[in-house]
Amino acid sequence: MTTRPSVLFVCVHNAGRSQMAAGWLRELAGDRIEVRSAGSAPAESINPAAVAAMEEVGIDISDQNPKILTTESVQASDVVITMGCGDACPYYPGKRYEDWKLDDPAGKGVDEVRPVRDEIKARIEELIASLLPQDAPAGSNGRGD
Repeated sequence: MTTRPSVLFVCVHNAGRSQMAAGWLRELAGDRIEVRSAGSAPAESINPAAVAAMEEVGIDISDQNPKILTTESVQASDVVITMGCGDACPYYPGKRYEDWKLDDPAGKGVDEVRPVRDEIKARIEELIASLLPQDAPAGSNGRGD
């Protein structure tokens, strides 16, 4: 029996980009991929504009809480995707690392967060295809939405 891949999303505050990415991956991959998110300097709560932007597409991330990045979470993950934390993320040989250049939604309204949300979705679809090449993302209805 094969184990399911594990992905860790990391941004500084674990309040916007990484939470939206985790929400998209949970929604599109279901239980086929283990999802984690963390921040090098976690905020008190999730960015309300990120919550609202995800709610617009039917994904509820309001129950998530920013978490501190730990070496254990990195070690337990197959793929580590950073979103602006730079060298605050520990490096372990054998892990797949990606750095996604995305605008930080901190302090922005929903109108400004929507393009970030949509860019994250496109990247998540590509990530799923690379981790689960045998099947398409569950719930995906194509690129045009």
